[in-house]
Amino acid sequence: MLIKKPSDIPSSEITSKSTYMNRRKFITGAAVTGAALAAGFYLRNSGSAAETVEANAKLSGIIKSPFSTTEKPNSFKDITTYNNYYEFSTEKDEPNGLSANFRTRPWTVSIEGSVAKPKKLDIDTIMKLAPLEERIYRHRCVEAWSMVIPWVGIPLNALIKQAEPLGKVKFVAFETILAPDQMPNQKRGVLAWPYVEGLRMDEAMHPLTILAVGLYDEALPNVDGAPLRLVVPWKYGFKGAKAIVKIKFLESMPPTTWNMMNPGEYGFYSNVNPTVDHPRWSQAKERRLPGLFKNHPTLMFNGYGDQVASLYSGMDLRKNF
Repeated sequence: MLIKKPSDIPSSEITSKSTYMNRRKFITGAAVTGAALAAGFYLRNSGSAAETVEANAKLSGIIKSPFSTTEKPNSFKDITTYNNYYEFSTEKDEPNGLSANFRTRPWTVSIEGSVAKPKKLDIDTIMKLAPLEERIYRHRCVEAWSMVIPWVGIPLNALIKQAEPLGKVKFVAFETILAPDQMPNQKRGVLAWPYVEGLRMDEAMHPLTILAVGLYDEALPNVDGAPLRLVVPWKYGFKGAKAIVKIKFLESMPPTTWNMMNPGEYGFYSNVNPTVDHPRWSQAKERRLPGLFKNHPTLMFNGYGDQVASLYSGMDLRKNF
């Protein structure tokens, strides 16, 4: 797959987040209003435009997390205009536009499997399970590009404790929404839909693992997995299931989308490891966006080795890739 290059623009010349967002909202609003008037009707609250505005709502009560890296985050524009979101497109510059009217309200997440308390939780309830934290995490894509992203979310373990998994549970599985009426590529055989991912329970319970609901100080943009996505910063980005609608607790390892698609290239664990190359390219270095060259050394476990290496003590990480 061809990786498109973003513009090589100095950070000093990048439009600020607030200016970019205000301009985008104005342009989007003007275009929507013009189209509505031309058609002779106004958009109702139940329409997708209202939900798109809601996705940019400010979040309150965010606390700074001690788990954050001190590296400078990428701009809002970087993070929202260069994405892997195969439900919408296999091109990285297209999901932002194609997901603009994706509906994120109402939204419920089903908690299932071997738990004492199966339930369905509204997204707004999930956001109140723990204080919202800003987690500035390194994000590493298996295609050897990376960013630094200021996620806002809650520890996944806060939700797990609510579910009370039973004693034999060893894994947790995540399933994303199946909505071919909104996600164009779900009408095609690009991947097996819906997208599924999974973690071992000790990975899921680790305090670094979060459910993201925001970016910077706003509700999570559609293009980044709104309204709820998984973030596991020491693993490659495809482990971060987006638009989650089901979390299931299991006694055996669940299937995962990319592992089913190509098990020789995408393992279940998918820990960032510069010594284990992808069959089609090296993982030793990465391209830190918006840079153009792979000149940034890849860190073992994406730089989170001090916190997570003990989870894999005694494991062959070349076999369990």
